Amino acid sequence: FGALTVLDHFGIDIADGEIVALLGPSGSGKSTLLRVAAGLLAPESGHVLINGNDVTKRPTHQRNVGFVFQDQQLFPHLDVASNVSFGLRMRGTDRTATTLRTDELLKLVGLDGFGARCVDSLSGGEATRVALARSLAPHPEVLLLDEPFEGLAPALARRLGEVMSKLKGEGVSILIAESNEVH
Repeated sequence: FGALTVLDHFGIDIADGEIVALLGPSGSGKSTLLRVAAGLLAPESGHVLINGNDVTKRPTHQRNVGFVFQDQQLFPHLDVASNVSFGLRMRGTDRTATTLRTDELLKLVGLDGFGARCVDSLSGGEATRVALARSLAPHPEVLLLDEPFEGLAPALARRLGEVMSKLKGEGVSILIAESNEVH
């Protein structure tokens, strides 16, 4: 970023179904790395490979990467189900398959029956779970999570951990960025 070098000579290999956590203080480049992997930021040099394919110049929507942002970034004009199904609709998935996948994911994250709710009415933990479900809807190869446990109650953090363990069994590679600072 200008004269500031945030990432330099960084490399990481993540196997199919592996969960890797990046720990570091705020400002250490964790979120930047996730944004480069997702295609939201272009690196000045180097490559981003997913399953051996160079995706560095591929647009974000063609990388098959799910991203859960630190602040969830839900669409406020859409209800919960529409937020979850957004990626499927953008891919042209038929309505029946979209509804089935949305229902499956809401159940997976413990939000059965929340589909018609306005996202503005959700608690922080509920919003995080909607963001996770939305990122999983299009069956990503890689899931990127930027401080997903920040501010969550311990029981909810454990539940999200269980969801991620299940994804690991399905071959989804997961990269988590977490602060190691004490709040």
